[in-house]
Amino acid sequence: CPICFLPLAVDNDTSTIMACCSKKICNGCAYANREHELEGKLEERCPFCRYPVPDTEDEALKNHMKRVEANDPVAMCQMGWKFFIDGDYKSSFLYWTKAARLGNAESHYQLSRLYREGEGVEKDKKKKIYHLEEAAIGGHADARYNLASYEWSNLKFKRALNHWIVAARLGHNESMQTLERCFTSGEVSKEDFSSTFRAY
Repeated sequence: CPICFLPLAVDNDTSTIMACCSKKICNGCAYANREHELEGKLEERCPFCRYPVPDTEDEALKNHMKRVEANDPVAMCQMGWKFFIDGDYKSSFLYWTKAARLGNAESHYQLSRLYREGEGVEKDKKKKIYHLEEAAIGGHADARYNLASYEWSNLKFKRALNHWIVAARLGHNESMQTLERCFTSGEVSKEDFSSTFRAY
């Protein structure tokens, strides 16, 4: 979190992306800010940039588009999501591609899904893996988990275990559960499992 500097959880339900500045704020800081504003009867503002919170959806969209025009990869990724939900896969592909070029890990992950499902693009296994790898390098735990599953299905067990270990250390629940099963069956050493469990 850019306010309290605590690591943000993998679970997106524990944080909020602010439309005004595209910063991901933990729910604790957002809550503390809101409580402060209510106690002081202050205008509602972004906890990070202090920009007033928009009153209408149109105003929020206008603020969001300013971030997109400024080449903000987080704003572009969110715009990709908006088009994806509306069923416009080609537009979501364009926004996610722009954001991925700017290094956005979530956009790489979503592009891998598009290439896997063939939504808005032709199915392409090589591009799917490329974008999964880029997302994993960028710290995307779900991408790391999916890469591990892919490696496991291709009988590359050591690589798969390494991916699950990294994802679990990022706080990824399914990876930790998978490692627990692997430890029980003797495929993960006690040292690897215990150090990963402590980091998890």
